[in-house]
Amino acid sequence: MKNRHPLLDRQVELEISGKMTPIRGKLIECGPDILVLHNGVQFLYVPLIHLQQLRLSSQEEGPFETPENPFEPINDPISYRKILMNAKGMFSEIYITGNQSIHGYVTTVMNDFFVFYSPVYHTVVISLHHLKYLIPYNPNSTPYTLTAEQFPLKPSPLTLARTFDQQLRKLIGEFVVLDLGENPNKTGVLKNVDQSMIELANASGNSVYLHFDHVKTVHVP
Repeated sequence: MKNRHPLLDRQVELEISGKMTPIRGKLIECGPDILVLHNGVQFLYVPLIHLQQLRLSSQEEGPFETPENPFEPINDPISYRKILMNAKGMFSEIYITGNQSIHGYVTTVMNDFFVFYSPVYHTVVISLHHLKYLIPYNPNSTPYTLTAEQFPLKPSPLTLARTFDQQLRKLIGEFVVLDLGENPNKTGVLKNVDQSMIELANASGNSVYLHFDHVKTVHVP
């Protein structure tokens, strides 16, 4: 029998790494590596790896009905990987880094990364260790009100490896954008992946070295 979290069905606040403001909502479900909130409008799936603090909300919220879970029923316990697998092909919003959310859909889930297709960034490879939260769209809505013809479901054009490290190595020699291009020194030609260090040639042709653990996403524009 699973333990019931003492804050289940209560209004809570989450502080997660990299996000200045707390996330608020009713705590709907807890798994070994993920929490589920509902904020009165949306479900939020929050991997525990970035949770810094969970507490009762300091703001009073009026009662609201929680709609049916947007995913297929999941056998207990829920998990981060099961949620991603259920999210495949479903229009969603994900938050990774900075002030940017990405809108699109999960196409593939590998050992320690997943592939997300966005109308803005196209195919993005995302480390499982860096997703802050996922919000599935209403089934009747799509990003930017695009039609299915304008934004079709389609497989990744990349030849996929099993791990994020191996995937980066497959992109050596390619022009890539790391971490959604939030830093100009994270855009350039991927020159080498040597143990824990990544070498990137920036716009000036100079080599920039990045620690592997701090690379959240990669995409080929």
